[in-house]
Amino acid sequence: MKLNLTDVLLEDKSFDQEVPIELESLEYSFGSFPIREKSSALISIRKDEEKMLNIHGTASITVSIPCDRCLEDVQVTLDLDFDEKVRTGADRGPAEAERVPEDAAEDAGSAFEPDYYLQGYYLDVDKLLFGEALLNWPSRVLCREDCKGLCPVCGQNLNNGDCGCVRKALDPQMSKVLDIFSKFKEV
Repeated sequence: MKLNLTDVLLEDKSFDQEVPIELESLEYSFGSFPIREKSSALISIRKDEEKMLNIHGTASITVSIPCDRCLEDVQVTLDLDFDEKVRTGADRGPAEAERVPEDAAEDAGSAFEPDYYLQGYYLDVDKLLFGEALLNWPSRVLCREDCKGLCPVCGQNLNNGDCGCVRKALDPQMSKVLDIFSKFKEV
């Protein structure tokens, strides 16, 4: 959904609104993840005396992510809470918004390229939330702490029972040592 920011940019008004999330899935280079549940995003936008656009918001989405061990889908809730500061470029027009300089970025919180989600007089809420979801992505997802994973031989989910495969995996670097022991057995 795109929000019209004309009043905020030109008339210095503030903006507080509950915005529906239109995203149905998150498509990243590492996979496609369907969104199972989502709340509305609460967005608050203000322009300060330094012509910086302050964007604050919260949202919650539940995404289906495969378990890192057994690949079963796990419902993971991402609570998104963000504060962005973007230079509006009001003296040049909002279409020429630019990134906050690095020295100002420390005070500003995160400083994405505003072209990513701010286009002219419009804020693309779904693009903003897409980026925030990536920043809040879990480093590891497990269906349960004691997940046994998949059998490396047949691929069966070992949480559902043992498959009976012989899974004796030997380190190839140890093959010489095993050769020595096998010679002693022959004698």
